[in-house]
Amino acid sequence: MFAEAIEVLLRDQCTPEKVRAIEGGASPTPLWSAFADAGFLELMRPESEGGAELPLPELWPLLQAFGRHAMPLPLAQSIGARALVGPGIELPLEPMSFAPAIERDADGRLVCHRVPDGARADFVLAAEPSRLLLIDSRDARREPAGGSVATLIWEGAQPAWVVGDAARAKLLAPLGAAVHAAQMAGAMARVFEMSLQYCNDRQQFGRPLGKFQAVQHQLAVMAEHVAAVSIASEAAFEAPAHVPEPLRAAIAKARASEAVPLVADAAHALHGAIGVTAEYDLQIFTRRLREWRGAHGSEAHWNRVVGAALLASNQSASAFVRAI
Repeated sequence: MFAEAIEVLLRDQCTPEKVRAIEGGASPTPLWSAFADAGFLELMRPESEGGAELPLPELWPLLQAFGRHAMPLPLAQSIGARALVGPGIELPLEPMSFAPAIERDADGRLVCHRVPDGARADFVLAAEPSRLLLIDSRDARREPAGGSVATLIWEGAQPAWVVGDAARAKLLAPLGAAVHAAQMAGAMARVFEMSLQYCNDRQQFGRPLGKFQAVQHQLAVMAEHVAAVSIASEAAFEAPAHVPEPLRAAIAKARASEAVPLVADAAHALHGAIGVTAEYDLQIFTRRLREWRGAHGSEAHWNRVVGAALLASNQSASAFVRAI
């Protein structure tokens, strides 16, 4: 029911034209309000607090839908944050993102590096070793880091609230990884569908591109990666808890990030020159994929996490995989 309702909203409110407009500087408020006013931010909140108490496995198709429509706002993070902070803590209804890292620089300024959707987030969740912080980012200086990614710097005092202990702080990175893996799965599926349709429609040498064996091979490889990312990301949300299990989240993000250049490059190769034009929708999704690839760690980071867990388990690789 939620997936169908969100899909209807996305088709109406998150069209490629509206995504382009927001990226070009138009107000994101109408798009955000369409979901916030409908109560979708509270999907993960307990029913006793007015939420839907959505089971974690049922969150995955919603996040995948955001990726299929190239959602330009941190809606997925804002929904997931409600599960991370736990009951009894009220969070703002404005756009909220996750900070991959937080530190004090040499001048004593608070810095959150390379925040996904940091260019448009009004608040950020950031993890320190002993606590989870909610920080008001509306007065932060934003240094662009590619697309909607931005580094946030607070020159003076910053409004911040403690919204979780050390245990919850440790879950921020895996949650961010799993959320982006799910969105990447949706965006990759959309990119593959566009590529397949284009190759079936485009005529070359008297027949559709999709009839050429070399093109069929590229499409088959793309389909393999899209399917693998879908399975890995969905598996990260198969848990009885309210947040993804860290090791499954690591595997999902590693697999999704690894597939990004393979899928995106193949899509642009198949489309030829039209695929890189601003007027064509493909670049909206491939740009978003490249942003999400590095969000909360690329495949290099998460492969090290998985590798360390394998070595620490003292199991064979096959036994390790079966146990997960």
